Amino acid sequence: MAKPKRRYVCSACGSVATRWQGQCADCGEWNTLTEDAPQTVFSTRHDLSSGGRPIAFEPLDAPGMLPQRRTTGLAEFDRALGGGLVPGSAILMGGDPGIGKSTLLLQASARIARSGGLVVYISGEEAAGQVRLRAERLGLASAPISLASATSVRDILTTLGSMDAPALLVIDSIQTMHSDQIEGAPGTVSQVRGCAFELIRYAKENGVALVLVGHVTKDGSIAGPRVLEHMVDVVMAFEGERSHQYRILRSLKNRFGPVDEIGVFAMAGQGLEEVSNPSMLFLSGREDPVPGSAVFPAMEGTRPVLVEIQALIVRLQSGATPRRAVVGWDSGRLAMLLAVLEARCGLNFSTAEVYLNVAGGYRLSDPAADLAVAAALVSGLADRPLPAASTWFGEVSLAGEVRPVAHGGIRLREAAKLGFESAYAPVDSGPEVSGIRRYDIAMLPRLVDRIMGGT
Repeated sequence: MAKPKRRYVCSACGSVATRWQGQCADCGEWNTLTEDAPQTVFSTRHDLSSGGRPIAFEPLDAPGMLPQRRTTGLAEFDRALGGGLVPGSAILMGGDPGIGKSTLLLQASARIARSGGLVVYISGEEAAGQVRLRAERLGLASAPISLASATSVRDILTTLGSMDAPALLVIDSIQTMHSDQIEGAPGTVSQVRGCAFELIRYAKENGVALVLVGHVTKDGSIAGPRVLEHMVDVVMAFEGERSHQYRILRSLKNRFGPVDEIGVFAMAGQGLEEVSNPSMLFLSGREDPVPGSAVFPAMEGTRPVLVEIQALIVRLQSGATPRRAVVGWDSGRLAMLLAVLEARCGLNFSTAEVYLNVAGGYRLSDPAADLAVAAALVSGLADRPLPAASTWFGEVSLAGEVRPVAHGGIRLREAAKLGFESAYAPVDSGPEVSGIRRYDIAMLPRLVDRIMGGT
C-alpha cells in the first residue's frame, strides 16, 4: 500500500503546499502552514453535467414570510447584530482569552430562554458543572438552558435531530469540535472547516441561529482557516483591555445589518453590563482644561463616541534620538501628521519626544481624528490648553488642508448633547447644530494660529 502523501495548508489563504516552509508562497504570511489530511483525488473524466437533481428557482419578490429577528434582551448585543438574531444565520465571535465571550453568550442565552425560546449551549472547553458554576455566580442558574459538554459533531447533530429545533445554538468553541469523518486533531484546518460546515448546514436547514465561538491568534485574527469567515453570515470581535472594565463588541462582517457597528459593555461583578452612553467612559471628567488634551467625536458604525486624545511633548537636552510612542492610534499616521506640522506649519518636533494616548484604552481607526491629534500635539508643544468644552475633528492632507469627513452633523449633535459648547471642524461639515458653535478650519496653519493665539 502506497504511503499517503503529506500536504500542508495555509490557514490564512487556504493554499496547499507539498512540504512545510516558514512562509506561504501565495499570501506571504509566516508560520501559517499546518499539516492537513491527504487530499481526496477525483477522476477528471467524471462529467457533472448530468445525473443530478434539478433545482427550483424563484424570484426575489416571491410570496412568503421573511425571517423575523429575535432580540437577545441585551440592547448593545442587538445593536451590534443589526437588530437581533436572524433565524438560520451563522455568527462567528472571536476575542482574546478571558475577555468575556462565554459570559456574554451565557447572559444572552439566559434572556432568550427566559422569554420562551429554546436554547442549546454546547461547551467543548468546560465541563457542564463549570458552566453551571459561572451561571450561578451571574445569577442565571434558574434559566431553562439545555446545557451539555461535548466535542463530537456527530453526537451533537444526532441529539439535535431528535428534538425540536432550538431558537439559539451556541458552540463554545469551534476549535474544540471534532468529526470522525475527517483525519486530524481538533483545531486543525480540515477539522475546523468540516465541523463548521456541518453545523452551519444544520442551522440553515432548520432555521436555527448559530453562534460559533472562535479562538484568536497572537495578532488578534481568528484562528483556523480564513474560509471560516466566508462561511458564516456575521463575524464579530469582542475587544477590550483586561486592565480596563469596558468591552466593545464590534461587527466586522454582517450580511443582515451595518458593518462596524459596536455594542459597549462594562465588566462588573454580576457579568457584563450594558453601557448606554459610552462617551462617558472615555472622557476624563476634569473641569479645568490641561495642555495636550483634545476631545474627538469618533464614529463607530452609526454610533458617535466621544474620546479624549492626550499628547505629551518632552524636549530633549542631549542629541539622543527622540522617541515616538503611540497607544490607541496608528503610529504611521502620527509620523505623517508630525511631518505635515513641521513642513506646513513650521513647528519643530525633531528634538522632542512625542507620546500620544487615546484615553480609556480605546482604539481609533477613524481618519477624522487627524485634526484632534494635531490640536493635541500643538497644544502640548506650546504648553497651552485648548479651549474648554471644545471638540475637534477633520482629516488632514499632506498639503495641510483639513478635509471634510462623513457624519459631521451626527458628531456635532453628540457633542452638544454632552454639554460641549464649540467644535473645530472642516468647512462644509453639515448644517449648524443648536447649542454648539462651530469654527471652520480650512488649513492646518489656521489651527496653529488659533491655539497659539488662544482663540
